Amino acid sequence: MNVAANPWLVAAGAGSLAASAAHVACIFGGADWYRFLGAGNRMASAVERGAMLPHVITAGIAGVLLVWALIAFSAAGLIVRLPLFRIALVLISAVLLLRAAGIFVPSLWLPEHTATFRAVSSAAVFALGACFAIGTFAAWPSLSTRS
Repeated sequence: MNVAANPWLVAAGAGSLAASAAHVACIFGGADWYRFLGAGNRMASAVERGAMLPHVITAGIAGVLLVWALIAFSAAGLIVRLPLFRIALVLISAVLLLRAAGIFVPSLWLPEHTATFRAVSSAAVFALGACFAIGTFAAWPSLSTRS
């Protein structure tokens, strides 16, 4: 499928890439960036104490988001075809949409996460999940494992 025919996967890749970059920015920006982007005071305080675990977790999330971007770009035909991307697209869509639905499960959130943060982050994750899901559905016939 050509890129013009499936802008959803291009948007999914771009969104994942932007989210990955935001996580990397936290690592370099320090505690204030963690707080600003909503990681919570515990993570930011740990960064201020010199702990490496917040950076390791954040780098892991950034790495996963980068891989998701590559999968979306691969399915959109922007980069080389990656193995197993059909099942990956379905799983990524499900993970993101389930995470977005988490706004309705208060026990999943840290006490320091404000209602605004919960709403904004869930909306952003829903938008990204919708791009993956709609793009996957639209492209499914052309995502044959044989081409």
